[in-house]
Amino acid sequence: MCTNKKEEHDRKFLESVFLKLLMNFTWWVNRKDPKNLNLFAGGFLGLDNIGVFDRSAELPEGGTMHQSDGTAWMCFYSLIMFTISIELAGGIHNEPVSEAYEDMASKFFEHFVQIVDAMNVHGGTGLWDDDDGFYYDQVKCGKTDHITILRTRSLVGVIPLIAVSVLEIEKIHHLKGFQKRLNWFLQYKTNLRQHITKCKSNDNNDLLLSIPSEIRLRRMLTYILDEDEFLSEYGLRSLSKYHEKHPYIFDPGSEHEQCVSYSPGESTTNLFGGNSNWRGPIWLCINYLIIEALQRYHHAYGDDWKIECPTRSGKMMNLREVSQELARRLVKIFLLDENGKRPLNGDDTIYANDPYFRYLVLFYEYFHGDTGRGIGANHQTGWTALIIQHIEDLAKLRQD
Repeated sequence: MCTNKKEEHDRKFLESVFLKLLMNFTWWVNRKDPKNLNLFAGGFLGLDNIGVFDRSAELPEGGTMHQSDGTAWMCFYSLIMFTISIELAGGIHNEPVSEAYEDMASKFFEHFVQIVDAMNVHGGTGLWDDDDGFYYDQVKCGKTDHITILRTRSLVGVIPLIAVSVLEIEKIHHLKGFQKRLNWFLQYKTNLRQHITKCKSNDNNDLLLSIPSEIRLRRMLTYILDEDEFLSEYGLRSLSKYHEKHPYIFDPGSEHEQCVSYSPGESTTNLFGGNSNWRGPIWLCINYLIIEALQRYHHAYGDDWKIECPTRSGKMMNLREVSQELARRLVKIFLLDENGKRPLNGDDTIYANDPYFRYLVLFYEYFHGDTGRGIGANHQTGWTALIIQHIEDLAKLRQD
């Protein structure tokens, strides 16, 4: 964490943030995993209407939900807290090692592995559906314990991809306490060890920490990189275009019947006031996290690990190249096209032709899943401003 051009590390700030995040993490663990299964539900993630129904409210006829994205988010949270703990444990910059933060690193490492195990193994295959090759939410009926898989292909099943990190062994050699516990864990926790693999990109014994296995990652990416599913000309959609012709219907014919269909523009439901839409549009915040994750997977798997991008195109790319392709598609939203228009402005003639507006670029909240047109709040200078990072990265590629 840098505070100035000299890249001085602001340890006090990081420690202050960590302690606050620790309280929030504990709340999630205690309140949103009531049966201690390491499967989470009910916490508000901000993805509003992405589900079949309001996942923050009581479920129809009772029952419980296991959220793919909520559980994956806690896995991601654990990794972030683990990374901060390693930094605060010290020893890297000639400061003394903190045994307390070594213990915290061990705590969050174990949290991560246990959540990964629940997502992939609980009840047989966890929240993974091997027939489809995708992660889904599940609803367990309160009366019969019958489990219903909510088969909507959305970011709910993509978010597990973002919980990934590479543990570089060289960077923890000074943390003797943590190393001892890590080695013990790898030696004796044989049922959990399967979720930790060695990186293929080097011989340093670095470890890949992730939710999907290599095989499952490849299956997920066939959907994510499919232009008939998630991959738009302008980034990744929040709901697969598959549901345009194949809407998902929950509990058909009953009084609780609910339907999810592909809606690439403004919301067609009243959930959460109807002023945002996660059933098709492109949201830059999640796209950014997915691009970062793909870069980490590339760090682990190397240049030789390739996948078809787009799916069925015959063009093979490694995961760094895939991340760059996604960034290029996102950046296109903001650039002048062959007709002299920016996709984010849609058919607005003022922004296309008026010299006073032509170079005024607004950061919209989200974008149409097919056309890239800006929708929702503007300026949304929080996450949408992340596009600047992608523009800079692509500019560096051109220079190289």
